[in-house]
Amino acid sequence: MPQSQKQAPLADTEWCGSPPREAWTRFNRCDVPSALLVSLDFQRQPKPINLDGVAYIHKDLFLRLERLADPADRGRQFVDYLAVYFSLVSPESAGFNAHSRIRRAKADYLSLLRGWLFDPDGREGAVLKGWVASRFGLLPRYFGGRIIPDSEEYQRFLGQQSAGVYNTNNLEGQLDLLYTYCQYELARQRAGQHHLTLYRGVNRLTDHDIMARLGRRRCVVLLNNLNSFTTNRERADEFGDQILATEVPMSKILFSNALLPGVLKGEEEYMVIGGLYEVTLGG
Repeated sequence: MPQSQKQAPLADTEWCGSPPREAWTRFNRCDVPSALLVSLDFQRQPKPINLDGVAYIHKDLFLRLERLADPADRGRQFVDYLAVYFSLVSPESAGFNAHSRIRRAKADYLSLLRGWLFDPDGREGAVLKGWVASRFGLLPRYFGGRIIPDSEEYQRFLGQQSAGVYNTNNLEGQLDLLYTYCQYELARQRAGQHHLTLYRGVNRLTDHDIMARLGRRRCVVLLNNLNSFTTNRERADEFGDQILATEVPMSKILFSNALLPGVLKGEEEYMVIGGLYEVTLGG
């Protein structure tokens, strides 16, 4: 290419690159392409995400929720509906055998959420990250270590994911409904709002995929496909020497404890679906 036709270097406030191809797959189970979900464009201009068929299958639940004005009442209605629909109270009606050598009747969406809060790199975390990969097409980048094909971390992730869903009552279906309910509830409680400012504490920024530096305190990072954030900056400071602050699209919030009051502790915690994010760094 002649010198006169060379592209001028980007200013330090611009970036138009793409995520690594191994960060996403073209197949997912929602109405937004994976290539868009993983992109920085999606963070800047998000749109609602609908999982295939979930709202239709559970339309009776959402009709009931429409009639309830109190968020706490809607939360109780959701918990009761999910318990009945997935036979969480009477697992034997779903075919569980109390005399089975491997008993997984208590493996439900709540046990996954509690396990995630305790250890994101445990079996429950593997199930959740595997679910994100299946539904949104965003692949895990880290599970007790950086994931690369055929690595020990990747094999451990696959093993933990398989063990986590084995002999359970449609755990992934429970997560489908959990995400859909949370999106419904966020839309009601924060009507017209597209982003939420959230914080994450890290000890080593280099553990993340830094795609571009946009200045002394701003950069573009490729987050793991599922991450913990908080609305409380001081809380984030307890988990790392450096704080990432970013604008998270509402549609990339898988779950917040605040949406089911009294069910789990830590109402400032948010589970955020990954991809490219522009973040601000703070000490």
